[in-house]
Amino acid sequence: MQNVTPVAIAALALELAPAVLFGCAAEWVARQVERWPVALRLGLPALLVAPYAMVSISQHMFRWMWFALYAALPVAIAWLLMQAAAADAEQRGNWRDALILLVLGLAVDLRWFDRAWPTGLRALNELLLLDAGLYGFLAIRQLTGTGFNFHLKWSDWKTALRELTYFTPIVLVLGLALGFIHPHRNLPGIGSALLRWVAIFFFTAVPEELFFRAWVQNLLERRLGRRGALVIASVLFGLSHFNKRSAHLNWRYVLLATIAGIFYGRAWREHRRVPASTSTHASVDWLWGLWF
Repeated sequence: MQNVTPVAIAALALELAPAVLFGCAAEWVARQVERWPVALRLGLPALLVAPYAMVSISQHMFRWMWFALYAALPVAIAWLLMQAAAADAEQRGNWRDALILLVLGLAVDLRWFDRAWPTGLRALNELLLLDAGLYGFLAIRQLTGTGFNFHLKWSDWKTALRELTYFTPIVLVLGLALGFIHPHRNLPGIGSALLRWVAIFFFTAVPEELFFRAWVQNLLERRLGRRGALVIASVLFGLSHFNKRSAHLNWRYVLLATIAGIFYGRAWREHRRVPASTSTHASVDWLWGLWF
């Protein structure tokens, strides 16, 4: 692709680094950050603007407005979540949590900031916002029970396979009945198929499962209980797909995504593990792409 330059690859690496660090050692990172002066804890996430600066300057589309936004928004998230941590030590959920999740969710779903990036590189926006959320919720808020880590366990695979097995006949029957899915075969080589699954796992399933399960469902459980949180998080997940594959409300996609969200949410809450729900999610998207 034309815009995938060495600078863009370097920016991607910069954005992946925080996610990998939190995925491998979130508790250690949180302990280190807690020792820093307040000014440093709040100011550090401003450095997340670096990938935008690198890419936009190299593509001759730098704008101070976007630079200010990407420097200020992560700091604002950290500041609000520091206040939330002080006001809600029991972590039952605070209005600041809801505000941040609403802004992050709408910014991604409605593509508020996409025009800041070159065509083909707009996923960098989502990764940047993901990093801001990770730093705020895990390092500053120190939200417990997220289950976000990359230390996969055998139980993750078992849970993922079970939920995939339960969901598959439902999506097949309902999807075909609604005329939403149409069987076809798009089988690449084994190596390409495996790489596609890995790409879906890290770049689609991980961000969505982190947001809807580790943050949204996790916080809702503290107020509404397991069932209420599962239903609401799944409905929100479904609604986030309203404009996928269509310029208007795609109610079939919303319905199927809502049902899928229930099984992803069940996979997460089994042991409160993002890798479990992410594996189910990635497998569904992967099989969908191969056969429908």
